[in-house]
Amino acid sequence: MSVWIDTHCHLDASEFATDRLAVRARAAQAGVAHCVLPAVCADHFESIRALAHQGGDSYALGIHPLYTPAAKASDLERLDQALSAHRDDPRLVAVGEIGLDHFVPGLDRDRQNFFYIEQLRLAQHHRLPVILHVRRSADALLAALRRIPVTGIAHAFNGSLQQARAFVDLGWRLGFGGTLTYERALQIRRLATELPLSALVLETDAPDMPPHWLYRTAQARAQGQAQGRNEPEQLPAIGAVLAGLRGLAPQALAQATCDNAIAALPRLAGLVTTEDSSR
Repeated sequence: MSVWIDTHCHLDASEFATDRLAVRARAAQAGVAHCVLPAVCADHFESIRALAHQGGDSYALGIHPLYTPAAKASDLERLDQALSAHRDDPRLVAVGEIGLDHFVPGLDRDRQNFFYIEQLRLAQHHRLPVILHVRRSADALLAALRRIPVTGIAHAFNGSLQQARAFVDLGWRLGFGGTLTYERALQIRRLATELPLSALVLETDAPDMPPHWLYRTAQARAQGQAQGRNEPEQLPAIGAVLAGLRGLAPQALAQATCDNAIAALPRLAGLVTTEDSSR
């Protein structure tokens, strides 16, 4: 069986409250050897750490841009303290999820940028990579990264090919998930096939970003059909779609994306063995 790494999974989300352990067990059975669990706010730091240890996974600590309206400057101190306190924890692999969201209306861009810049500085200080939220904000993110050179994973990347290449030139990997399974997602599919294979990592963003086979239209939902919940066990099927788009065997795609994940988040090297045991 191929081995897969889900580089972005919100296993702590309330959608998994009743069956979290079963969800992780199904993913393991499907070949998902490891999940990276990013925090979204300071109040979640300890619970996300405990969950990663419980499941044999890894975690990142940070303040998500959608949580900046309620965040306080003291939360940055809490982040700094947590990164210091757990600096020897091999399961702490990144600062994240941080970034900028220029899609959701009503968010204060200056406030987002303040938390983004300060968290980049903390990542640089603690010598950790970053898991980055990119939503119609690639140019602004890149401008800061040229001043504060850190690397990591640009999660759910959906910018232009030129922007993607700019991230890659700075040493970043780009995360792809369920969106690439939609035939009409032409830009995402173009990125996933034209960028160097060494630039790609896989993710589910579970419970969000469901692949097409779990999606229900608004009309179907109105008729009572439930929207399928995305889970990390979907990663191999998503990977198979990407493998088909690139003309690769799924096993080769799994190995390459696992290697890329470890290159982006070096502490993963001590946590997961990615070689196919059937060789």
